[in-house]
Amino acid sequence: MAIWLTLRGYRVLARRYKVRAGEIDLIVRRGKVLAFIEVKQRAKAAHAVDPVTARSEERIIRAGEAWLAAHPSFVREGYSLRYDVISVIGSWRIIHQKDVFRGW
Repeated sequence: MAIWLTLRGYRVLARRYKVRAGEIDLIVRRGKVLAFIEVKQRAKAAHAVDPVTARSEERIIRAGEAWLAAHPSFVREGYSLRYDVISVIGSWRIIHQKDVFRGW
């Protein structure tokens, strides 16, 4: 997934970022946008846009806050923050949903 995002102009900052509070699959930036991305594998297209559960959303947000605390320059420099979900259907179809839920 990191290569797919790189080909679309994103720079990968972290993969599988884990802290006690939660984890994030990918942290990327493009321009002045910082995106925390949850990657979901789906066998069938019918389940492609299943939402992230409230519990998962909370853990992703907490991990994002921890990452930002460790990298305060992104906040100081005024980056926009976004939480995305990428669904991989089967082995080849990709759906990138941007700004799916709100953090802080």
